[in-house]
Amino acid sequence: MHSTLRLGGLAVLLAASAMTAQAQTQAPSPAVRAEKNMSLELANQIAAASVAACAANGYAVAATVVDRSGTVRAVQRADNAGSHTLGASERKAWTSASAKSPTLAMMENAQKNPAAANLVNIPGFLLLGGGVPVKVGNEVIGAVGVGGAPGGHLDEQCANAALDKVKGQLG
Repeated sequence: MHSTLRLGGLAVLLAASAMTAQAQTQAPSPAVRAEKNMSLELANQIAAASVAACAANGYAVAATVVDRSGTVRAVQRADNAGSHTLGASERKAWTSASAKSPTLAMMENAQKNPAAANLVNIPGFLLLGGGVPVKVGNEVIGAVGVGGAPGGHLDEQCANAALDKVKGQLG
């Protein structure tokens, strides 16, 4: 009789364990989201690499790295970079993170497409080249903004060079 009870109890425990394991492997609730974020170390590496890439070409710039919500994670300003470069780099980074798009492409689109021209009126947006999203796969986890080179396309080149340098850390 005791062995029958033990087997029955064991069966109940196994069934409960199987249900728990099944519940743990199901997809999380759509009300709860898991998001990737960049570390401070990575943000500092991107900012430093952006400034270094521009310095190698003779440009004194500032670089700002923001997280997915546009909050500043890291800032570097090269010796002799103008004070305006700080604000420009931050706004470019924020714009890129917010729109999940490079600011140079957004600027060109606004110039060509009358329906997009009003993007310049969004508070905080800066449609100049130099803001580039930081991505893990297709997920934007932040952005880098560079300001101070003699042209937004050059700022963007420095940002892209920095992202290329850390791409192995972006999964």
